[in-house]
Amino acid sequence: MSVEALDAHLATGVTGVARCWRLTRRDGVVHGFTDHDRDLGFDGTIFLAGTGLSAAALSQSTGLAVDNSEAVGALSDVSVTEADIVAGRFDGAEVEAWLVEWANPENRVMQFRGSIGEISRSGGAFTAELRGLAEVLNVPMGRVYQRSCLAVLGDAACGVDLTLPDYAFDVAVSSVAEGRVFVFEGVPAYEARWFERGGLRMLDGKASGLAGAIKSDRPQHDGSRRIELWDRLRAEVEPGNMVRLTAGCDKRMETCRLKFSNILNFRGFPDIPGEDWLVAHPTRVSARDGGSRR
Repeated sequence: MSVEALDAHLATGVTGVARCWRLTRRDGVVHGFTDHDRDLGFDGTIFLAGTGLSAAALSQSTGLAVDNSEAVGALSDVSVTEADIVAGRFDGAEVEAWLVEWANPENRVMQFRGSIGEISRSGGAFTAELRGLAEVLNVPMGRVYQRSCLAVLGDAACGVDLTLPDYAFDVAVSSVAEGRVFVFEGVPAYEARWFERGGLRMLDGKASGLAGAIKSDRPQHDGSRRIELWDRLRAEVEPGNMVRLTAGCDKRMETCRLKFSNILNFRGFPDIPGEDWLVAHPTRVSARDGGSRR
């Protein structure tokens, strides 16, 4: 890649440049687009022409506000489909924008790198907000001292291995209603509510790769398992599709100790005194541990 060669080309005043965009979805699928009149390729990606994709001028600043840019394109069966947008497959996708000498694509410069924010659809087209790298700096940092655990089940702070059979199970869908109420046959005798607050991820079918948070998990009298999600999956799910169920955690110390045998990694503070301790007068008889008194 030669930025110097591109600068030299631009200095000639010849308008032999094109813009290219590469979108990398969270499931690893890569899409390439260009406003040139023929396909271009570099870094193992083919950038498709004729997709109708265009982008507003990039405006970046030193602040933490969302960079003022957007991508606009026509919905196409060979590039970005309406079904994929509705299913949320492009939510949070990584975006790279390049200025390229189309006759020599190795002469190029990256003008923007960030992620896709809000996507809107209208009249067979879509508009996607582009958010710069500084957007992640708007996330609050620091640690909250509270009774429940702050870790996310299975992350580095938690350390629980969610690939173990006790915590993950693959099973076929027996029936599904409204994209959010699932019934499964042949689920082993996990305790009631074992998967509650856990996750459901589609492994195949039209909804492959999509996931949802489990609201409730109840064994039924006929031996089946009824699992309801908080939100419907935004793609069609059919009986026979495979899913992976992942155990849930209610963030309590007792759950960490008894269900996951992981008390050494518990990230909560159940023994911190409450506000009553701050205003209580000295006494020898009452314990001040944050609990209620009768």
